[in-house]
Amino acid sequence: MVALTWGMGIVFAKAAITHFPPILLMALRFSVTAMALVWFVRMPLGQFRMLFLIALISAALQYSMTYTGLKGLDAGSVALIVQLEVPFLTLLGVLFLKEKTSWRKWAGIALAFVGVYQISGEPRIAAQWVSVLLVVGGAAAWAVGQVMIRNLKDVSGLTVAAWVAVMAVPQLFAASFLFETGHWQAIQSAGWIVWSAVLYLGLVMTALGYGLWYSLIRRNPVSQVAPFLLLLPLFSVIGGFVFLGEELRAQVLIGGAIVIAGVALILTEKS
Repeated sequence: MVALTWGMGIVFAKAAITHFPPILLMALRFSVTAMALVWFVRMPLGQFRMLFLIALISAALQYSMTYTGLKGLDAGSVALIVQLEVPFLTLLGVLFLKEKTSWRKWAGIALAFVGVYQISGEPRIAAQWVSVLLVVGGAAAWAVGQVMIRNLKDVSGLTVAAWVAVMAVPQLFAASFLFETGHWQAIQSAGWIVWSAVLYLGLVMTALGYGLWYSLIRRNPVSQVAPFLLLLPLFSVIGGFVFLGEELRAQVLIGGAIVIAGVALILTEKS
């Protein structure tokens, strides 16, 4: 469910970015999430400083970089590059959370990245190297934020999603006003399709998707749940083809099969 909601979120965000500046889009997205969730969770007393830092790194910084990069790439390509979150997260779990991994997990991740390389068509992505670097930086920032969340105590996943959104909103609006222009014109001229994309990003991708994800990483080892995110690009590639008219080639289908094989290798490991 997390991979599906996030994968389709990249597709809908790509459509909305044609109208909204990307950081402004993220500010509106987290505004929707905050307004939807904050009424149903308790105040995380004693955790505000850590949640502010988590919001700054894993929401404001990460989404500003990732979705500014998305503006220069297609949704399928971004979904593939975002898979760098998995090795970043697994490595940070080993280094800072003292989690154990195995050669089988590393082999599965490596096989999945062979599939990612097969899908992406590296020369085509490399031509947009600034956008690529922004998405890679966003993946690293996201992984750091998830390790910080793993160390939170006595806070539910839904509470984390709600208060990270609350704290990310002013951070993202500030970043948007510093680095972007045309805010009011974009808001005034947005049609119902664009606002529907904002609602999906705020309610489904963030409120539902991150509520599930934060619950997973607080209850399970990061290295155990992270490999599921390797399914994300499959949903984005298919969604980009269906909704955005992005080209779907035999190379993409072959690469997708290799990604699934890598995920299967990781998840069928015997304890």
